[in-house]
Amino acid sequence: MDIISHGLWGGVAFGRENKKSFWTSFIFGIAPDFFAFAPFFASVFLGLAEFPKFSTEPPVPDGIPQYIHSIYSFTHSLIIFAIFFIIFWIIRRKPFWEMAAWGIHILFDIPTHSNSFFPTPFLWPFSSAHVDGIPWAHPVIFFPNVILLVILYVYFFWFRKRSSIL
Repeated sequence: MDIISHGLWGGVAFGRENKKSFWTSFIFGIAPDFFAFAPFFASVFLGLAEFPKFSTEPPVPDGIPQYIHSIYSFTHSLIIFAIFFIIFWIIRRKPFWEMAAWGIHILFDIPTHSNSFFPTPFLWPFSSAHVDGIPWAHPVIFFPNVILLVILYVYFFWFRKRSSIL
């Protein structure tokens, strides 16, 4: 799934309390991809690395540095997410629900990534198991994703506005 959709899903699922809650959930929703890919894009921007050729779809895996795959495995693991979620729960003495947007990001990626490009290693570091899913850019995933997000956000803003009037 694209990074913006991840943020929007996180926001609508866990950030409906207020603006701060929304933006915190949005950030947690994009964080797994941001942390995995931002260092590489920063190195390309700074001229320290070459941008991979995207003439084929998906890009050739060799064109993407190994450290990105390592970070991706870390940030896309339900095991790692659960450890951090529990640590924050213990520290705060209550769940940090906005952080659950990270978990929903992983759950959405499991069926929407194929073997050919960044399959989601959701049980890492214990297993490299993954699902050969349908890529998120495929129309059968992309359009329902956009339609559902529009419906949920229209409902959320309409319901919130209406309930604040009453």
